[in-house]
Amino acid sequence: MFFNPTNPLIVQGDGTLLLEVHNALYEDGRDFLARFAELEKSPEHMHTYRITALSLWNAAAAGLAADEIVQGLQRLTKYELPPNVGSDIKEKVARFGKVVLLQGEPNDEGEATLLLEVFDDSVARKIASTPKVYRETAGAVREGLFRVPLANRGTLKQALLKLGYPVDDRAGFVQGAPLAIELRNTCLAGGPFALRRYQRLSVAAWHKDGSWEGGHGVVVLPCGAGKTIVGMATMAQAGCETLILATGVSAVRQWIDELLDKTNLTAEQVGEYSGAHKQIRPVTVTTYQMLTHRPSRDAAFTHLGLFSANDWGLIIYDEVHLLPAPVFRITADIQARRRLGLTATLVREDGREGDVFSLIGPKRFDVPWRELERKGFVAEAHCVEIRVPLAPELGVQYELAETRHKIRLAAENPAKLAVVEELLRKHRTDKVLIIGMYLDQLEIVAKLFGAPLITGKTHNDERDRLYGDFRAGRINVLTVSKVANFSINLPDANVAIQLSGTFGSRQEEAQRLGRILRPSGKHSHFYSVVTGASREQEFAHNRQLFLTEQGYSYSIEEWDPAG
Repeated sequence: MFFNPTNPLIVQGDGTLLLEVHNALYEDGRDFLARFAELEKSPEHMHTYRITALSLWNAAAAGLAADEIVQGLQRLTKYELPPNVGSDIKEKVARFGKVVLLQGEPNDEGEATLLLEVFDDSVARKIASTPKVYRETAGAVREGLFRVPLANRGTLKQALLKLGYPVDDRAGFVQGAPLAIELRNTCLAGGPFALRRYQRLSVAAWHKDGSWEGGHGVVVLPCGAGKTIVGMATMAQAGCETLILATGVSAVRQWIDELLDKTNLTAEQVGEYSGAHKQIRPVTVTTYQMLTHRPSRDAAFTHLGLFSANDWGLIIYDEVHLLPAPVFRITADIQARRRLGLTATLVREDGREGDVFSLIGPKRFDVPWRELERKGFVAEAHCVEIRVPLAPELGVQYELAETRHKIRLAAENPAKLAVVEELLRKHRTDKVLIIGMYLDQLEIVAKLFGAPLITGKTHNDERDRLYGDFRAGRINVLTVSKVANFSINLPDANVAIQLSGTFGSRQEEAQRLGRILRPSGKHSHFYSVVTGASREQEFAHNRQLFLTEQGYSYSIEEWDPAG
């Protein structure tokens, strides 16, 4: 019987993978597993991963072969690989490419049509006998070949993914209105500009030499690694009018600044579509909030017409893991447009990763965060969880409280303020972000430490002014709510103090760390201040899962109020 005690991995028959942390091959194993499996638990000594169908299909779309996965597991496992695991991996990976969507011949009215080709008779019969899937087709041409109405391109892909068969969409895209976009060699600001190697590779993986296989999908890169630059390079590759969806008005304006600084586009060619401006230009940048705005719950969405306002050849979804449900619905209707999703993490707290796969496209490229850190492209980060006790009187109140109120009591623990004071003293020469979700707590922090506060209620012009003052060094400490989680470029920020978060949100933890990963010549420090022995500590553990998968580890410090 095979047994290698020096290897770090135990592979179980149900697809669970157990990885020993204190093993010389741990990092090798972690980086390998992150390509095709999901981290579920990360206690001190043994991390638990799970192989899922979607994680395998994303890996396959990114170019990872089943044999490479199986051979890697055999290389790392302590014990013999369970026979069913290798066969399950090969069977699931083989499903990617078994069902292909192609462009068909025009019908009698000269309209474009689509064809669904199925390279497995049993799968074809399953499609024909499953009403929820078959009704998305226009009937069978022959066994293994179905007509598909143009309007059903997205909903068919969603239905087939739920059936267990991801569609390889090779039906191509409309060209869109042409627009010549070139990247500058020198920024308008005066500095040299060139794509990094991983940025070029990510664009190439998305574009696929202009073939019908390319033109849609997701690029996964850490915050600070230049996702906006990848978006601009994709625009230059596509050469067409582009609609960009961002997370907020500050992010919209950053996109516009970057486009004008690093491409040949002029101010007349780039429009802001927001509450303040309704500019529709060859390149238009808007927010998810604008697209999902409606006067009442029963009313129509006011601005969804923006998707058809121009002949867009490319739609870029920034922070695609935040895509709201109404935008998913309209995205299902515009599958003829090229699509690029940009994100630091494919994790969605609503579990709709499958819809990202079906409607935006599969993962085309990613790179481990720590790999970019080692090469100096993102800052080296030190993550610390500081556990703070509750005062005895609050401890009694906590024990008697209902679950939801317990979470808030722990998050707003007044003892955290002493930790903030100590950390600000320690990092008095650094650029610090104090981040939380409870406004009462943040208002106290802002007043106590003289650190201006930015929340969802802060006017966009005031936000931009404060961000500008922080970048310029006129402010060294900012207090920010959830509005600063995403798409804010604060290149000199190198310390983050997290006081409270959205329960166990892994994506939020990743985005908040990302705020301080832009290289500034200083080490970055991420402090998560939590109430010990509380529900908040449990949530903190779940929040850290994604970062653990990326190679970050948290050191734990117990806060002693007595010093």
